Amino acid sequence: MRHALLTLAALAAAAQAVAQPAAEEPERTLRPVVVTATPGVAQDAFDTPASVDVIDGATIRRGQLQINLSESLVRVPGVVALNRQNYAQDLQISVRGFGARATFGVRGLRLYADGIPATAPDGQGQISHFDLASADRIEVLRGPFSALYGNSSGGVISMFTADGGPRPVAEVGATIGSDGIRRYNMRLSGEEGPWNYHLSTVRFSTDGYREHSAAERSGFNGKVKYTLSPDTRFTLVVNTLDMPDVQDPLGLTRAEMEANRRQSSPAALTFNTRKSVDQLQAGGIVEHRIDPVHSVKLTAWRGRRGTEQFQAIPVFVQAPPTQPGGVISLGRDYQGLDAQWVGKTRLLDRPFTLTAGLTADQLQESRRGYQNFRGTTLGVMGPLRRDEENRVRSFDQYLQGQWTTGRVSVTGGVRHSRIAFGSRDRFIAPGNGDDSGSARFDATTPALGVVFHASDHLNLYASAGKGFETPTFNELSYRPGGAPGLNFGLDSADSRQWELGVKAEPIENWRVNVALFQARTTGEIVVLSNTGGRSSFQNAGETRRRGLETALAGGWGKGWSLHAAATWLDATYASGFLTCGPPPCFAPTTPVAAGSRIPGIPRTTAFVELGWAHRPWGLETALEYRHQGRMATDDQNRDFAPAANLWNLRVSLAQPLGRWTLREFVRVDNLANRRYVGSVIVNEGNQRYFEPAPGRTWLVGVNAAYAF
Repeated sequence: MRHALLTLAALAAAAQAVAQPAAEEPERTLRPVVVTATPGVAQDAFDTPASVDVIDGATIRRGQLQINLSESLVRVPGVVALNRQNYAQDLQISVRGFGARATFGVRGLRLYADGIPATAPDGQGQISHFDLASADRIEVLRGPFSALYGNSSGGVISMFTADGGPRPVAEVGATIGSDGIRRYNMRLSGEEGPWNYHLSTVRFSTDGYREHSAAERSGFNGKVKYTLSPDTRFTLVVNTLDMPDVQDPLGLTRAEMEANRRQSSPAALTFNTRKSVDQLQAGGIVEHRIDPVHSVKLTAWRGRRGTEQFQAIPVFVQAPPTQPGGVISLGRDYQGLDAQWVGKTRLLDRPFTLTAGLTADQLQESRRGYQNFRGTTLGVMGPLRRDEENRVRSFDQYLQGQWTTGRVSVTGGVRHSRIAFGSRDRFIAPGNGDDSGSARFDATTPALGVVFHASDHLNLYASAGKGFETPTFNELSYRPGGAPGLNFGLDSADSRQWELGVKAEPIENWRVNVALFQARTTGEIVVLSNTGGRSSFQNAGETRRRGLETALAGGWGKGWSLHAAATWLDATYASGFLTCGPPPCFAPTTPVAAGSRIPGIPRTTAFVELGWAHRPWGLETALEYRHQGRMATDDQNRDFAPAANLWNLRVSLAQPLGRWTLREFVRVDNLANRRYVGSVIVNEGNQRYFEPAPGRTWLVGVNAAYAF
């Protein structure tokens, strides 16, 4: 710790030495305005007491597929976004180690699209409806201030759709690539009087890198703004998603991966494992400025998401009357409301901003289970084996303030959350009784940060906070040992975090960020058993996540640029506990020693992009380097996915032709054709941990835009 603090001090001193203001210095362009550090109040990222990164829309779309968040999140230190090459299970995303245990979807993080939560009140999140083709920016918040977003806020990822205008623009694009990748998109944006609109539709398909991993996805995202008056604005956001029969290849054992990396698990073919998802969501935001001091914002949303998943559950396992079958059918209706007031005034004759708000969120879930066979035919929907109505409601109140006095800024806030779970069992049969139940969680999560503005180009900051994480309904779905009903014995996990950081602009057009952090969690929710796509969970003892993040960005000469991000993260179990061994497991008997690494978290990650642009030709090129450290596959650290070092190359061209603008790009990933593991399935009971990544792949894309 002492050495790390000395390193931070040395960096601060070095930056201070070169950051003296010069006469008539040109305006800086490396300070994005963000809103995520404190909800509802826009702040300069450079002046926040938190680690906040912004990825702009041009970067998101520059020579990329624009389907997976992992394409862009690799640029952010502290974030690990693993492409599983499995669209039935989505990405694995963790922030400073929070969320790494997710067996599917996104967990332990708060997700937002245009201010509409993409995380349910129980903490389970989905990103498949994020439309990267129309994104204006992605904001990523890490550290203690994430706690101000409530349950499961180990980090916050927010995507914002770009506004239209001022002229109407129509755009079409197409991309093809390795493994049968096809992506087609259309966009229409513009502004007419008080109306502003941006409409986007995308269709994507792939044959998949691995056997039995084909996928299709269609989506629409639309944002319309209407300015009623200079003080009042209304925004409507609508998006849809359709993913029919996306194939699931499941994980591989080490022996299977070494024999044939592209194969699926034999069980995936036997049971034709697959998932279908459809979603429709709408949200409205009303913003009103009452006077120069007071303003209010009201956000409301409603949606429905349907999921049908066929799992690889052996027939004999489903024989007992308490078994819920091998097909999951979920219908999830959700809605919510957030009311917020912002007051901008002065305290002790210094600027002071106070924000207060209430959030109510509800999820109503119809969960049914069916056998995944009929007679001798496998992989088809059989008789009903589970039928329950689940509900989770949350009610949060939050208050936060920002005060600036001279060279010191103070930001603080507190949030109180109450989350109530309830389940009504509607499948009562001989040998399978009534498993209805309920649980409730309450937590208060404060955060406080201080920034010392050493100069116009150097800030030092410190922050601390407390967070919590409840189990999700998916984590409550199965009791240990195969017992029926929901696992309401699971408790929430509580964490305490602190962070020290330096933000500096040592020379013109260069930015340096350094952050030292630690989080301690008690009652960590961990995977107890994970077999055949069915996971049960338990509370472990204490965990510790500590690390160092660094980021460097800038440009020089005629068109040269550099972006670099690196993270060292030590995530371990600070106390030992018992977990399950090989299946079947009716009680945890296998010890996990204190000091074991938390699985699914690489200790080191890095990303470097060296770019060159020749504006007169519309030419942009970049060479990328990506490092992913080795990852433990299970709590006992019995196996590891090896480290990977990858090189990527992209080249793009742009030609303005009157009202037309044409763009083309070529991208090659994994230039050296390295064999590596893209992600791991944490604690998979049959040791099918590994999800291999492809070797060398290519993409070619074209795009045409017409301005009316």
